[in-house]
Amino acid sequence: MAMWIGVNRKARVCYGFDEISLVPGNSTINPDDVDISAEFWGVKLAAPVLAAAMDGVCDPKFAIALGKLGGMGVLNLMGIYTRYEDPYAVIEEIINSPYEASTALIQNIYKEPVKEKLVAQRVEEIKKGNVTCAVSCIPNHAERFLDICQEAGVDVFMVQSTVTSAKHTSSSYQALDFNMLCKKAKVPIIVGNCVTYNVAMELMETGVSGLLVGIGPGAACTTREVLGIGVPQVTATADCSIARDTYNRKTGRYVPIITDGGMVSSGDICKAFASGADAVMIGSAFVKAIESPGKGYHWGMATSDENLPRGTRIKVGASCTLKEILFGPAKVDDGSQNLMGALKLSMGSLGVKDIREMQMVEIAISSSFKTEGKIYQSILRSSTCKDKK
Repeated sequence: MAMWIGVNRKARVCYGFDEISLVPGNSTINPDDVDISAEFWGVKLAAPVLAAAMDGVCDPKFAIALGKLGGMGVLNLMGIYTRYEDPYAVIEEIINSPYEASTALIQNIYKEPVKEKLVAQRVEEIKKGNVTCAVSCIPNHAERFLDICQEAGVDVFMVQSTVTSAKHTSSSYQALDFNMLCKKAKVPIIVGNCVTYNVAMELMETGVSGLLVGIGPGAACTTREVLGIGVPQVTATADCSIARDTYNRKTGRYVPIITDGGMVSSGDICKAFASGADAVMIGSAFVKAIESPGKGYHWGMATSDENLPRGTRIKVGASCTLKEILFGPAKVDDGSQNLMGALKLSMGSLGVKDIREMQMVEIAISSSFKTEGKIYQSILRSSTCKDKK
């Protein structure tokens, strides 16, 4: 659907998590009988959740902890863990700096070159934890790091940039050929990020094994403010998932869609799956875990860009264990804990028994979904904020 925004100028109508709700069906299921597991790339995930490849979110220790709980952590190969022998001293410097000076400090810290020996070492550290090892890097370093990581035993290799397409051109460097990379790789290649049907189709046709969906929705990302680009996550996920299903019917090959960013609560995660996601990638929700390396802080992946940083350092606070965040019991009522319990209860209430059925539930456009009948909650929040001041 499109609307006129000027003479002969149309704009698409797109939707984010706050603008939709999920409609219960004709039956319900005991949440204990719901299956939220996912399996792709030869990897079985008891919890279909990935930790974002952000330095404040996922280090080797967090990747191991999440892997043992059934999820999968993704390590940023362009981050401080591959630049510094002692990354935790660097993290202390970042989180203790004044907010107004944090971006410049991060830019300076990330000028330290990535060291190939640390790339291999970090992969080996994760593998020693007997969990799936997933890593991420930018396209310019993908071919070189793929060789190093495969030799070290990596299981899943991701290539991420702000906007990824199968038709990148440049007059100053050789663009990465995803077709060649996938043929060369001995492990699944996951790429991102994209937000449209056509780009998703073209990327799948290169042979990639999965797609990350989302441009600018993350809490620590400022891409939408700086560049003005992006598509709300519900529409982006739905469009890319339709491309996945179309491609699957044509080729018999299923390429999972991972909604990356923008999910503030367990309800948002439920909506991401209902929009068509096979798994979700989250950052801020995991930074609240006491096991997270950022100790309640994290910063956008593009915060360190030398010329045009597109991220900021934010504080969400560390409040509970990773296990409580994933499986509870929840001690708060805001949807930040027991994410998988909430997903199971939502699916049971919708009458669906697995993720594939969850992708087909009815969705309502509901702009008043979060405010309808919530006057007393609004008053309570307002008075609480005044008390804190």
